[in-house]
Amino acid sequence: MKAFRRSLFLLAIYLASVLVIANPAAAQVSVPAVDLQCISPNPSGAVEVPVYPGASLTGYANCKVSNPNSYVERIEIQVSADGLVVAAPGTITVGPNGESEFQVTVGADQRMTMGKRNLMVNARVVEANGAPPPNIAESQTSMIISILQFSRLQVEATEPFLQLNPKTDHNFEFKVYNQGNWADKFKVGVTVESRDKLELAGFQLSMPAVAVEIEGMAAPMKVRVMTRTPKNQGWTDEYYTLEFQAESEFSCRYETTGCNSMTQMITIYVRGVYLPGFELIPTLSMVALAAAVLARRGEDEEGEWREAAPGI
Repeated sequence: MKAFRRSLFLLAIYLASVLVIANPAAAQVSVPAVDLQCISPNPSGAVEVPVYPGASLTGYANCKVSNPNSYVERIEIQVSADGLVVAAPGTITVGPNGESEFQVTVGADQRMTMGKRNLMVNARVVEANGAPPPNIAESQTSMIISILQFSRLQVEATEPFLQLNPKTDHNFEFKVYNQGNWADKFKVGVTVESRDKLELAGFQLSMPAVAVEIEGMAAPMKVRVMTRTPKNQGWTDEYYTLEFQAESEFSCRYETTGCNSMTQMITIYVRGVYLPGFELIPTLSMVALAAAVLARRGEDEEGEWREAAPGI
């Protein structure tokens, strides 16, 4: 019985020693592998690309490849971005149980339409300890590319200068262009300062619309300002300024630079009150001058007649 127990004890020791030796050997014959992770520096988690005029037109993601085994691996990096320009290292060499970081950069065109695209990054082991790997070892990750919206507008007056008579109705027309890369809503109207001055002078102003929505890079939207000139202008001509303004609602809500707006001024020339065909003041001046000339001529003729007939 004691001999049997001794034999079991020796057998257990032998099996334990075999396991201790076998585990490192198993680790040595593991196949190549790779792990890939990519993150965006933006809070949204997407690769954000600004495309407004003057922007960098690029966005990026920070990536890391890890080698979980004892091989020296050469890893190939492949990137696709739905037709956008991309930049990334072609291959990366990572030592045993090591890791390496790299950056994937995405480029877009200026004024590109706002939208979402897919970014695919793939890491594949093409060489392990100087030889092709016996297996397919790769890791892939996907991200969203966000082409950011931007606001830009232009305002044009169809009649920058106009001459009107007193108590005359006229519709001034302005063209509002959305030069951004997506639909935007614009608040339109006469500036407060300009409206106050015109109404104080006797103008009446009204607008059928106070906001318009325009697609990006679409045809301009026409906005009217209905105007009636002062009823009592007086004897002299006067020049007035009407200042029209359009403001992007998108910029006020989302752009860090503040509200994007543009103003356009027009000049309104209102004629004074005149006699038919003549200006009143110049006409009165001419009449007075003519009367003075006639009076002087009458005095001269009377003096000549007296000198010709002395004693009368």
